[in-house]
Amino acid sequence: MELHPPARMMPCAPPIRRSSMAPAAWPPDNAGKARPCDASPSPIIHMLQPRMRRCVLLALIFGQSFLATHFMRQVLPYHGAQPLEIAVLTLFALLFLWVSAGFWTALMGFLQLLRGDRNLISRHGLGDTPMPATARTAIVMPICNEDVARVFAGLRATYRSLAEMEYLPHFDFYVLSDSSEVDCRVAELAAWADMRRDCDAAGRLFYRWRRHRIKKKSGNVADFCRRWGRNYEYMVVLDADSVMSGDCLATLVRLMEAHSDTGIIQTAPHTAGRDTLYARMQQFASRVYGPLFVAGLYFWQLGESHYWGHNAIIRIAPFMRHCALGRLPGRGALSGEILSHDFVEAALMRRAGWAVWIAYDLPGSYEESPPTLIDDLKRDRRWCYGNLMNFRLFPEPGLHPVHRAVFVTGAFSYVSAPLWFLFLICSTALLASHTLIEPQYFIVPNQMFPLWPEWNPQRALALFSATAALLFAPKLLSFLLIALREPARFGGRLALASGMLAESLFSALLAPIRMIFHTQFVCAALAGRSIRWKSPLRDDAETGWCEALNWHGLHMLLGIGWAGLICWLNPASLYWLLPILGAWLLAVPISVFSSRRDAGRLLRRIKLLLIPEEMDMPPELRWMRSALAASPRQPGLVDAAMDPRLNALARACGRARQTTGAEAMARQRALVERAIEVGPAGLDAREKNALLDDPLALSQLHSRLRRWPAPDSHPDWHGGVRTVSPADYLPATVEPQAALCS
Repeated sequence: MELHPPARMMPCAPPIRRSSMAPAAWPPDNAGKARPCDASPSPIIHMLQPRMRRCVLLALIFGQSFLATHFMRQVLPYHGAQPLEIAVLTLFALLFLWVSAGFWTALMGFLQLLRGDRNLISRHGLGDTPMPATARTAIVMPICNEDVARVFAGLRATYRSLAEMEYLPHFDFYVLSDSSEVDCRVAELAAWADMRRDCDAAGRLFYRWRRHRIKKKSGNVADFCRRWGRNYEYMVVLDADSVMSGDCLATLVRLMEAHSDTGIIQTAPHTAGRDTLYARMQQFASRVYGPLFVAGLYFWQLGESHYWGHNAIIRIAPFMRHCALGRLPGRGALSGEILSHDFVEAALMRRAGWAVWIAYDLPGSYEESPPTLIDDLKRDRRWCYGNLMNFRLFPEPGLHPVHRAVFVTGAFSYVSAPLWFLFLICSTALLASHTLIEPQYFIVPNQMFPLWPEWNPQRALALFSATAALLFAPKLLSFLLIALREPARFGGRLALASGMLAESLFSALLAPIRMIFHTQFVCAALAGRSIRWKSPLRDDAETGWCEALNWHGLHMLLGIGWAGLICWLNPASLYWLLPILGAWLLAVPISVFSSRRDAGRLLRRIKLLLIPEEMDMPPELRWMRSALAASPRQPGLVDAAMDPRLNALARACGRARQTTGAEAMARQRALVERAIEVGPAGLDAREKNALLDDPLALSQLHSRLRRWPAPDSHPDWHGGVRTVSPADYLPATVEPQAALCS
């Protein structure tokens, strides 16, 4: 059988320099003791008196919640003297704690942004710190079955920005693939080779496909650290939809050089680039309200901040020493591999003495939001499981109290949904008890005087108004801040106010829908039901009516039944629950219409829901869109078998193995014969991966199919490939590299 002669080699990755990154068990062997710090505490943290700030925050939250619960007690007919009223009061207090925490965080963020903060990590001590030649930085992008064109379009934009600012010699790029779909793997190889050629990135842009995909994204990053971490001082982790400017990346490196006690610096990515109505609503809300909350988090957290897993710089040596993740013991959905690894890695980094900061004022960091409500809910389901799992680490010895609070708030952001649902059930049960059961005037043994139930709708309305004011205050503060400083970046004050009104109505409809789904997610996680962790969609997909009905149909029936029950008990009470029940009834059309691209583009044309990146698009986003528009058709397994150059590339990046033994060679021949006979659609995923992983089998398949047309081959091998002639089949220019992409 004819094989292509090799001519030269094309390495996918640099030589491996192995290092250790061993995960710790949970709990660690030195239980009860914190790990020794290998970095001195940050002087900025002590200067800003974080303990005083956090004590004030707790006093404000608990004091406000106590007062609100007291007023709620006065609203109830028996003033909290009955068991059902006690349950309502308890749930109200817990939920109001969450509302109060958000309000005070946004308020402090507003004050920070209004007066300016001279002690931001991005300004403190930076000065004219140069970019030293020794500060080598790896930009790593873990991907798994992603939209390949979008991945490399964003990577090209980041690469070009660094090149134009002459920072490129300090950075290397790694695309770390965990993809299991063969067509996606072939497209990744082709896109990597094209970018390597077009950008003259040989020796700077690397690609690796991981054969053993353990621990998902965190395992992929850890595997990079073990192989090449010794080559770099820092790494910047990107998501598949991330884009970062060269100036932002260079500033992050300079900040790390200026603050030798810092382990992680997280940027605050701006969401942009989507066209669906739902995504544009999310982009607008994130861009308008997000800065208040992030600035507020910075005010309370300081050097014990969040790490969100992407668009952040990490000091590699302490990350490898302290942030390897072991499996959580036990059985069920909340055990095993840690899903939301980023919060845990930040906590472990701080436990080792290294500061974790949010540089929320750095421009040039971008990401994309999910295009539809259903895609957002799928992401929420993954985050729900991850945050509930992280809560198990709350008693882990040596963790900083702020990171313990991060675990609590992360879990409560989802647990609050079933608490809210229980509050609605208890409130409905309370209404039913007062409607169907005779009032009880003597509820305590040996009670001398009757206890008369008191109905005070004025107090109820006042408490409802106060709670609504706390919920909407961050939106009003955001409007005030933007209107005073930069209204033109959002289309003007009128466009900003109109957009905020539309977004507020939309978010009010979404809140009950999210509540019922988050309740399901929490109950499923606690019941031990596992989920499949899939990559989110990266394009503007639209939701169909059947899909929406499948997701929201039961909730519509629940809303109809609940509304009917309230009407039967007391029709006047329906007005109080109408915002919630109405959202459930309208869930299907909300989900469908909010996913429409045409609706989102129409609002952009009439200058509604505009964000600064749409008013004046940054060059990185323009370059990304241009690269995406110019992307060729994504190839697949058919192209790897038929196209000579792509076949040679796939063989070069396969795992070269010496096939010995008659049985092994027979299996190889049988795989090739089966592929030719049944075509690509007739092969299962295991067979396709085996074919792509075996350079010799892929070469044999190509040689059989190169006879044009191959009379004994399945027509699917020839139907999806460009028309070629025998003269197009040139000798291969690469040869297999052992263990480069294994």
